[in-house]
Amino acid sequence: MTTAQDAWKNWLDQRVITVRAPHGPLSLTGTHWLRDLGTGVPGVPGRWELDESGSCVTLTATRHDGLAVDDEPLDSTVRLCPDTAERPSRITHGGRRLSLILRDGEYAVRVFDPAAPARASFAGIAAHPYDPSWALAARFVPYLEEQTVPVPNADGRDRGLALAGTVAFTAADGTAHTLAVGRGTTGSLSAVFSDEEQQNYRFRFVELPAPAADGTTVLDLNRAYLPPCAFADHFLCPFPPPGNRLPLAVRAGERQVQRQ
Repeated sequence: MTTAQDAWKNWLDQRVITVRAPHGPLSLTGTHWLRDLGTGVPGVPGRWELDESGSCVTLTATRHDGLAVDDEPLDSTVRLCPDTAERPSRITHGGRRLSLILRDGEYAVRVFDPAAPARASFAGIAAHPYDPSWALAARFVPYLEEQTVPVPNADGRDRGLALAGTVAFTAADGTAHTLAVGRGTTGSLSAVFSDEEQQNYRFRFVELPAPAADGTTVLDLNRAYLPPCAFADHFLCPFPPPGNRLPLAVRAGERQVQRQ
């Protein structure tokens, strides 16, 4: 294998390890919105409530309930901040892990269970063979101002997707295309896209290195990867924004989840 193939194989192997970890994407058994909970998460003791500031949530439980926060048994009320906080608390109940999330101003509790059926039936990730012709030179063109566009999510609701600009590239067949991309805190770019290849999952994600000063970067579609909702039904997963359906078959990257 070439060095690039080696690196890609290691990336794919690490993806498999990550998704089938005890509390990885395959273990998600529920996303429970605080507005719908009343006071409790189904199957989990304790009372969850919005705190007075509205910026975090309180969890109340007794030692008998078996909940722990950052490995300390919970026997009172604790204030918890969501996954957007710098250091969110780690909440556990037996072997399960609970995660507080904040999306578009609404709080939810996710339950990750190592005994989830999806994790037990997982047999790997099907992927296209590595092909260097899908590692494409690209150029990032930023918008004058970053935009937030509403896109459907996997749970049937529309949510805002932050976009910073577009990347332009030319496929191996000579056709020119663009993708709208978001930008992370480190400057790297990311896209949600779909294409015409029937073997592929309905949409995928791909990340690009932070562009150089002249906007140049690399769109390596060999590293297009499945969204979390391909592994468990309870993820939200934004669908591709308008214009991000490529009119070509991208025979590169991850294709589908394999089941036993």
